[in-house]
Amino acid sequence: MGTQNRRLNPIRAVNDFYENRRLALQTELDAQKTIEERRKLGQFATPTSLAREVVSFGISSMDSARNIKFFDPAFGTGAFYSALLAIADANDIAVATAVEIDPLIACASDSFWHDCDINIINADFTDIEPDDYYNLVICNPPYVRHHLIDVARKLCIKNKTEMTSGVKLSGLAGLYCHFLLQSVRWMEEDAVAGWLIPSEFMDVNYGKALKHFLLSEVELFRIHRFNPNDIQFEDALVSSAVVWFRKRKPTINCVTFTYGGTLESPNERKSISTDILYKETKWTRFPCLPQRQEKEHSPKLRDYFDVKRGIATGGNSFFIIEESRVLDLGLPLEFFRPVLPSARHVQITEIESDEFGNPVLPQRLFLLDCRLSEEEVRDNYPLLWDYLESGRESVGSGYLCKSRKCWYFQEQREAPMLICTYMGRQSTDNDSAFRFILNNSRATVTNSYLALYPHRSLLECLAQKPDLKRTVWELLNTITPDSLHSEGRVYGGGLQKIEPKELLNVDVPFFEDLDIPRDGGAYEQVTFW
Repeated sequence: MGTQNRRLNPIRAVNDFYENRRLALQTELDAQKTIEERRKLGQFATPTSLAREVVSFGISSMDSARNIKFFDPAFGTGAFYSALLAIADANDIAVATAVEIDPLIACASDSFWHDCDINIINADFTDIEPDDYYNLVICNPPYVRHHLIDVARKLCIKNKTEMTSGVKLSGLAGLYCHFLLQSVRWMEEDAVAGWLIPSEFMDVNYGKALKHFLLSEVELFRIHRFNPNDIQFEDALVSSAVVWFRKRKPTINCVTFTYGGTLESPNERKSISTDILYKETKWTRFPCLPQRQEKEHSPKLRDYFDVKRGIATGGNSFFIIEESRVLDLGLPLEFFRPVLPSARHVQITEIESDEFGNPVLPQRLFLLDCRLSEEEVRDNYPLLWDYLESGRESVGSGYLCKSRKCWYFQEQREAPMLICTYMGRQSTDNDSAFRFILNNSRATVTNSYLALYPHRSLLECLAQKPDLKRTVWELLNTITPDSLHSEGRVYGGGLQKIEPKELLNVDVPFFEDLDIPRDGGAYEQVTFW
């Protein structure tokens, strides 16, 4: 799609009137899909100011701003191309090529940019071969999570990425990782590339291969991370970064990390040695936090606890029922166990229990946890059978329930002594987004929490010193916000999240003063109420 040798209209390059028309076109096209449809396609348009900021920095990073050969593998309606026309001298743009997978958007964009010398290709970028080589690649690739990509297509893309870049990405990697890696072969030697992508790759396991490629196969020279509270895309809750590299083997041994503000005027700036970056698993700690000083024998949470995500029921609204409704339906209490409400409904940090071990909370919830076969339930508990039948089609056909031996069986997990909230936001700079909660009840937790189970050595100490449980809990809540947040990850709007393995890696130096032996062995399920 698109024709070659079109005459460039320089007036369009400097007149915001045309950019306003492009924004109107973008709004019109967005309105033709629901937000869910656009999320599945990873269609999140780049704001004008951000596009111009990125393109301006890209041009300034080139060896020469003359003879620009521009390429965008995920064009949309052309936010970056519009920025290029607004910033660069028209005579300095030698070639412009773009790829857009959506035929509706590609056709509309081709018509809109008809007067300009750009070739817009309607295709899946991961399916096509280079038509030329470019010295300026700027892209906001589709933000599509791995589970939204068709299995067969994901395998083809994964194989293509490995074949063209030599990088074997995890199946958990988002589509943007493949776009970045596959684009390098479209670049001239010494070409500059700027990628507006989620910053999550800097912290997660699937990002390791991409980070290694950026350090070893190209010259990574700048990563700018936007303040997560300054959401760049109104319709995507994602923390954004711009990754800059040149297509050449590294000639420098450090990378400039910037944070907040703009690319030209960041709030924080620091050069980080590539030797440090090879070792550091959490790149988002830079530039705001210092290099991690690993103490060879410093105790970690993993030395004393195992951490597991709370149970996934397969249908909370069906399996988790308020106490009053259990009684109203006449369901047998013997098949229910207490469960804590979601973290946003538990503002306290200590759960007390009644004489039966049930949590003393305004909202008393119970998890349906029946281990009897369907025949036994049908023959002996008719009211419970009726309730299960009411959810068989809607809940029992779900992915998780279908994978169980019996669709309503729940994971068997003892009530944890301590729990940690899984997601949260800081109310102030001195507050942590996560809370450690002491659980004195027999309540289990869902996957909105992380459950902490003591290792054997800690259990033995707790048996000898019952008051130690409270001491441990109080000390865990003294962990600094930076220590916790630097192990987790952050999303748009300042939403913090920490996974079990990340929590296990948190330093707990105070445990050395408690004289508790370290034990990396398996935890034991023990009831503490």
